[in-house]
Amino acid sequence: MLNTILGYGQLTYAMHIGEGFLPQTWAFFWTLVFTPFLIWSIVELNRQFREDASTKLVFALMAAFAFTLSALKIPSIIGSSSHPTGMGLGAILLGPLPMVAIGTIVLILQALLIAHGGITTLGANAFSMAVVGPFVAFGIYKIMRKMNINTKVSVFAAAMIGSLSTYFVTSIQLGSAFANGNFLYATTKFLGVFMFTQLPISIAEGLLTVVVYNLLSQDNRFPRLAGGQR
Repeated sequence: MLNTILGYGQLTYAMHIGEGFLPQTWAFFWTLVFTPFLIWSIVELNRQFREDASTKLVFALMAAFAFTLSALKIPSIIGSSSHPTGMGLGAILLGPLPMVAIGTIVLILQALLIAHGGITTLGANAFSMAVVGPFVAFGIYKIMRKMNINTKVSVFAAAMIGSLSTYFVTSIQLGSAFANGNFLYATTKFLGVFMFTQLPISIAEGLLTVVVYNLLSQDNRFPRLAGGQR
């Protein structure tokens, strides 16, 4: 799909970015950018596990939620694919840092088990989905709650915008790698293709996230949700 958009004619799937598709320099660059966040995430997870044992249950549930949603590839235009990310809910419940590790685990499993994404492109995919998405979702949620906006509305907006931000960053990553001297043109083309299908998918993800959040808030195994703590 990527080359077709830019006029070369080869079809491939984009999100997650496929194995070997990024030039080696860009694959290495995004791995370097992503790695400090992964280390930071592991440190934060260890801290949370020590302080609250129930975090392990939430961690496992959020990993399963993210794996299931992000594995749902929906055909887009010109041979591309879109999918929900499942990162927003975990960012709200655990904070954005633990989601870096969760997102990385999800991406590795998908690359190895269902050939969705790749190992060489793990850094790029993880940065967009496991770093940018959760941090954006968490930031949106916290800002809206500080403005006393309804919890459900805040959860919806956080999940939806977090999902969209992942594809925005992916468009920048692909636009940078395949700019051919015109970064803005390439990025805009990628963004246009992704947003065509990703906008309704992100809206649906936002609605689903609200439903799941409400269910979990009624379960006494998740005391951290009482009163919409996060």
